[in-house]
Amino acid sequence: MTTEIISTDAGDARVTWHPARKARLVLAVSHGAGGGIEARDLQALAAALPGHGITVALVEQPWRVAGKKMAPAPKTLDTGWRGVWPALAGQGLPVVAGGRSAGARVACRTAAELGAAGVLALAFPLHPPGKPEKSRAEELLGAGAPTLVVQGGNDPWGRPAEFPDGDFELIEVAYADHGLAVPKRAPLDQAEALAVVTDAVVKWAGSLG
Repeated sequence: MTTEIISTDAGDARVTWHPARKARLVLAVSHGAGGGIEARDLQALAAALPGHGITVALVEQPWRVAGKKMAPAPKTLDTGWRGVWPALAGQGLPVVAGGRSAGARVACRTAAELGAAGVLALAFPLHPPGKPEKSRAEELLGAGAPTLVVQGGNDPWGRPAEFPDGDFELIEVAYADHGLAVPKRAPLDQAEALAVVTDAVVKWAGSLG
């Protein structure tokens, strides 16, 4: 594991690399608007995927690196992500753009222009809780690259059944919330829930060629 500071037009971003020994692609994933790369799903991917030939790059947006508590506007998030991309693509491998929540939206909005090999949307915030009329489905549907959505079954930001039909694959993590955490009463434990995430991503990534 190594870390790298990258200067962008939105400030300094930070990439934490979890390299695969014989990498065939890079999965770059960023965090949401209310947390960082310590998110359970991001950490699970960083631990599991290098063993399957996938280098994982955990990307911290400039606002997090600067110690701020609130994410800036989406346009600024996109600027930070674009600024990191040359370092991600500099490995000479196909790069999958990914993220959780707000990070998933960034990946969707920029994938086509950056030439991403695919998009991984973890806990995509389809709408604000209780406001299904404020849909962000257009961002997901317009990604322009093979897309995998991994969504908690009880995510108030968009349950799997609420997603429109579209050119993407959706995997449900049963009983999980927006953080992909499962309640103690659930018939699967947290480790099993995260295995659903990592297994789905490994399988999907293998289909990218």
